[in-house]
Amino acid sequence: MSGVSTTVLGMSSPIHVVAAVFTRLEPTTQVFAARRGPGQSMAGLWEFPGGKVEPGETEPQALVRELTEELLITARVGSHVVTTEHAYDFGTIRLSSYYCAIAEGAPTMTEHDEVRWVDVDKLLQLEWAPADVPAVRAVMEELGR
Repeated sequence: MSGVSTTVLGMSSPIHVVAAVFTRLEPTTQVFAARRGPGQSMAGLWEFPGGKVEPGETEPQALVRELTEELLITARVGSHVVTTEHAYDFGTIRLSSYYCAIAEGAPTMTEHDEVRWVDVDKLLQLEWAPADVPAVRAVMEELGR
């Protein structure tokens, strides 16, 4: 039954989440990373910013809304990077990552305790949330030299 969510052994359908991969090419190829703040699940781990897709939203719509809420910016959503699933103790996350551009504003921390631009070849030096690692690897493969 394609498209039907089922519950098996207490597992519910995945939590649908989107994430933004911001890049800049000068002075080196860099990617924007955000560290989850205290009091959040997975506090201290790095992630690509984003959040949950609400009922009735497309992934790009959810991403624009979440980036406005989390970073106080307006973003343009570009091409899809990767979609993966990761099982945590609280449930399974289905994470779809997209390349994005900042259309308006400067990133302002509201939920993260640190943000930074990281050279693409140094991304794995950060401790990433496990669900983000496949996107990190895909970005490194695509943008790395």
